[in-house]
Amino acid sequence: MRTYNEALAWMFEQLPYYQNKGKIGYRPGLDRVRNLADYLGNPQSKLKLIHIAGTNGKGSTAHLIASVLIESGYKTGLFISPHFLDYRERITIGGKKIPKEFVLQFINSHFKVLSQWGLSFFEMNIGLALEYFRYEKVDYAILEVGLGGRLDATNIVCPILSVITNIGLDHTEYLGDTLEKIAYEKGGIIKNKVPVLIGQRQKGIDKVFENISRTLDAPLYYSQPYPYMGELTPNWPKYQYKNIQTAHGALDLLRQIEKIDLQIVKGINNTALNTSFMGRWQVISQQPLVVLDVAHNIEGFKEILTELESITFEKLHLVMGFVKGREHKSIFRLLSEKGILYLSTPKVERAKSKSELLNDLPGDLNFHHQYYPSIEEAFDGALSRAVENDMILVCGSTFVVAEIIDHLKRRKCRIDFQG
Repeated sequence: MRTYNEALAWMFEQLPYYQNKGKIGYRPGLDRVRNLADYLGNPQSKLKLIHIAGTNGKGSTAHLIASVLIESGYKTGLFISPHFLDYRERITIGGKKIPKEFVLQFINSHFKVLSQWGLSFFEMNIGLALEYFRYEKVDYAILEVGLGGRLDATNIVCPILSVITNIGLDHTEYLGDTLEKIAYEKGGIIKNKVPVLIGQRQKGIDKVFENISRTLDAPLYYSQPYPYMGELTPNWPKYQYKNIQTAHGALDLLRQIEKIDLQIVKGINNTALNTSFMGRWQVISQQPLVVLDVAHNIEGFKEILTELESITFEKLHLVMGFVKGREHKSIFRLLSEKGILYLSTPKVERAKSKSELLNDLPGDLNFHHQYYPSIEEAFDGALSRAVENDMILVCGSTFVVAEIIDHLKRRKCRIDFQG
C-alpha cells in the first residue's frame, strides 16, 4: 500500500472489527495473537506494562495513570479502544498519536501475515502497539483490555501491575450472566506473583479475585480513599472520584514496585492536557450546559444520575443512541421522566435501529421522546429547544459522542467547542 489512508481502509474493511460489526469481530482466544507476538519477536517481553480491566472506568483509569507518568517525566505508551475521531488515538506515547508512517510501514512489512492469519482488527492493533512501544523504548506502557480479560488479546502480556476497576453486568452474551462469572473473566488478567489492585470492593465479587490471586500467589490490594480530593481541579465530576481513587492506588503500588517519584496530583489534574482524554463528562458549553459522556450501561447511567442530582438546571435534554448488546430497557426505565429523549442511530453496523430503540421504551412510562434520522440532527434538535438554564447530555455510546465531537468541529455552532 502506498498511503496511510489505503492502509487504514484495508484494516477497517478486511479485518473483523468488533466495535463496528459486533459478534463477527469478536474472536476470543489467545493463539492467534500469541503467534503474531512470536512472529514479531515478542515485543511485550521488553516492556514494563500496566494491564487494566473492568466494566466501567478502565479507560479513564488508564488515561489518569498515563498522565501522571507523563507529568513525572516518563516516556509512557498508552493503548486504548475504541477511538473517537482518529484511529491513531488508540496508540499514543506521551499523549502523541502513533505516526501514520509507522502504521503504514507495519502493515506493508507484515502484510502477508496480517492478511492470512485470520487476525481480528483488535489483535492486529495490539501487535502494532506493542511493536511501536518497543521500537520507541518507552519506560512504561499501559494497556486497556478490550473485552473481558481472560481471553482478550491484551492478555498475552505479563505486566508489572494488574488493575481491575469494577464489575458490572455488561457484555453478558460473551462474559456470563452473573457478576461472579464476569469477575472470573476479568480476573483472568491476574498473573503469577504479579500484584493486582482492585478498584472497588463489591460484595460477593471480592472472593472471586481473592481465590484467583491465592492460586497464583499474586499479592492482592484494594484501593483506598484518595487523600488529595481538595487539590483536584473543580471540573472533575464526582463519579470520576472512583477512577481517581483506583488510579492513585495503582500509582502508589507502582511507586513502591519501581522505587520512583510521581507527580500524582498535578498529573491527575492535567489528564486532558497530557492525553487524548475526552468524552467523559466533557463540558462543551455552559449556557445551556452541554455535556458529552460515553456512559452506555446500567452501572454507568446510575453514576450519571448521581452526578445530575448535584447540578441545577431547568430541563434535561438527552441525546441518545446505542449499540446492540446493551440492556436498554433498564436504562430507559432508569431515566423515566428525567428529561426529554432525542433518539437516533449512530453510524455503525451494530447500532440499534429506530424500531429496536422505540421497542425498548417501557410502555408503562410517560416518555417525552422523538426519533431523528441522525445523531447530528438529534443534537441540533435538542440545541434548538434548550434555553440557557437547561442541560443537554449526549450519551449512550462512544460512537454517539464521537459523532457529536466531529459535528462540532466541522460546523460553526452557537456553542464553543472546548475539547
